[in-house]
Amino acid sequence: MADAVRTPVDFWFDPRCPWAWITSRWIIEAEKLRPIEVRWHVMSLSVLNEGRDLPENYQKMMAEAWGPVRVCIAAQEKYGPEVLGKLYTELGTRFHNQKLAQSREVIEDALEAAGLDRELADAADTDAYDTALRASHKDGMDRVGYEVGTPVISVEGASFFGPVVSPIPRGEAAAKLWDGVRLVAGTDGFFELKRSRTRDPIFD
Repeated sequence: MADAVRTPVDFWFDPRCPWAWITSRWIIEAEKLRPIEVRWHVMSLSVLNEGRDLPENYQKMMAEAWGPVRVCIAAQEKYGPEVLGKLYTELGTRFHNQKLAQSREVIEDALEAAGLDRELADAADTDAYDTALRASHKDGMDRVGYEVGTPVISVEGASFFGPVVSPIPRGEAAAKLWDGVRLVAGTDGFFELKRSRTRDPIFD
């Protein structure tokens, strides 16, 4: 597989989204067994939900969610997009697997574990990176429309919201799901498969 031509898979994520986290762990599993190359991009649920009438608890979560995506964009601007995958893994592990509350210390620890400057945590509290954040967000959402959220993946010119799945597919199950995604991506005029969710995100 090392010598095979790898298929680029563009993946837009918000570190605070549990469903995107599960999907991201799936595509990393699939990358071990299929000739694909994941390229990470930032989108923002806070940007997506601006101006919407939301429940109070969700408004609070959206206000907090600005911080991690701003830090991701700051890291990308300083080090390049190749650092996003590692930083996302460190942030997501803390938010979802370890269930740590978002704080400057948690973000700093994630940055350090990813080999990045802890001071990039300053970006969480400034709008200095919002133009670049909005541009990255728009790039992903323009491909699929604004009726969906994260994750967004783009494969060989076809872009989708999802796949939304729980628990995380592992091993050959992950590879088979990828095969299905590539199949529908190559089907002209394919738009949607969907059913109601009947379980919560399972991270193990």
